[in-house]
Amino acid sequence: MRYRETRLPGVLILEPDVHGDARGFFLERYHREKYASIPGLDREFVQDNHSQSRHGVLRGLHLQRRHPQGKLVGVVSGCVWDVAADINPVSPTFRQWFGVELSAENHRQFYIPPGYAHGFCALSERADLLYKCTEFHHGDDEYGIAWNDPELAIDWPVDDPILSDKDAANPTLREYLDASTT
Repeated sequence: MRYRETRLPGVLILEPDVHGDARGFFLERYHREKYASIPGLDREFVQDNHSQSRHGVLRGLHLQRRHPQGKLVGVVSGCVWDVAADINPVSPTFRQWFGVELSAENHRQFYIPPGYAHGFCALSERADLLYKCTEFHHGDDEYGIAWNDPELAIDWPVDDPILSDKDAANPTLREYLDASTT
């Protein structure tokens, strides 16, 4: 297992050891003791999620405010562009984002700690994304930020993404922050 820190505190790219031969491959997608030895990953994961998207679908940016989730994300079929965005106004990296391509071929995982907004865009015809969460999903604590927020200026690899009605109505970062202080 190898990991790299990114410019965002706590956001990591993980590269598991892949053992392959003519039959295929084997890898450990998660091993509690090994992952706990990585700074910031000594957390309990309480929920596994599976998201399937077709090409051009963009999901996000999502977060929970009262029950923030850390997410360990990986792709088992296809390819996505996955993004973590720092939306904490007191953070030294506020309004910065980091993106990484995750695919069934590169086997990378992306760890997004609690408190960041998260989103991804499917680059392949179909993409299956699996992610472990450090907190349960709370429907009454779901929040979103516009995928094309001008303050974040995320360089998405799609100009006209397919969005859910809910994600299409997400507020800008400024609107989200103004609403969260009232």
